[in-house]
Amino acid sequence: MIANFTASDVPDQSGRTVFITGANSGIGLEASKVLAGRGARVLLGCRSEANATGAMDAIRLEHPRAKLDFVPIDLADLASVRSAADRLKGEPIDVLVNNAGVMVPPLQRTKQGFELQFGVNHLGHFALTGLLLDQLIDRPGSRVVITSSIAHRNGRIDFDDIDAKRHYSRMKRYQMSKLANLLHMFELDRRLRAANAQTIAVACHPGVADTNLMRFLPGPAKMLMLPGRLFLNTAAEGAWPTLAASTAPQISGGDYVGAGKRGETAGPAADAKSSARARDPQLATRLWEQSVRMTGVAYPV
Repeated sequence: MIANFTASDVPDQSGRTVFITGANSGIGLEASKVLAGRGARVLLGCRSEANATGAMDAIRLEHPRAKLDFVPIDLADLASVRSAADRLKGEPIDVLVNNAGVMVPPLQRTKQGFELQFGVNHLGHFALTGLLLDQLIDRPGSRVVITSSIAHRNGRIDFDDIDAKRHYSRMKRYQMSKLANLLHMFELDRRLRAANAQTIAVACHPGVADTNLMRFLPGPAKMLMLPGRLFLNTAAEGAWPTLAASTAPQISGGDYVGAGKRGETAGPAADAKSSARARDPQLATRLWEQSVRMTGVAYPV
């Protein structure tokens, strides 16, 4: 059980290697700072070297001896995901944090033609996890951490229009991608348990955090958000569930942690609630098989 977990509760991470996607800003950067400060070697998955360099400079201002490396990765391009996995071949990875994401952009497509939110938030991370799993699976205490959202509760997987070729709703597609994240985690957990693997799969959500994920919100929505910003988690606070999922000793496979106060929108990390749909094993299996077809990545479990 997780309750009232903050950055101060992160145990020593010396000797562990953590790979975080979207590590150059927001929650990814804040989690990287804390993990590096606790002694972890942090691999920063970023789209550009300039972004990664800026993030590493910011981390080293607080932790001059931080062990950091840049891994170029664009989750909107499966070729880039494969290239990142190839670059990491042979690297010991103890924790994979699937953190990067996009929220409610205008209709855009990935390099392979997938709708951007489903492509980045789910498919890119599904492929990355499958390509790296062999490097985690025999490491004691290893974890795959998948970032979802309270928005998953209203999500539906539109298998009949998976690429949004007939209809696009920004929020519905975001909700769909976040439901896909949890379905991915629960199915991966089932498979890892069946294989008696050392690795566990867990999920987290940041509540509602003030990060650049909000950049695509329409103007009126941004104006409505302004008074509420006083009550949102900061990026550092939004990273608490990620840190709990990545490091808390009491975490078990299949756990889901999020912001613990005000309806899971803010506050320290605590156990989070997932929808019945997110826990549907038949739906998870169908999505898994669809994801393998779309990415061309088969898992070793």
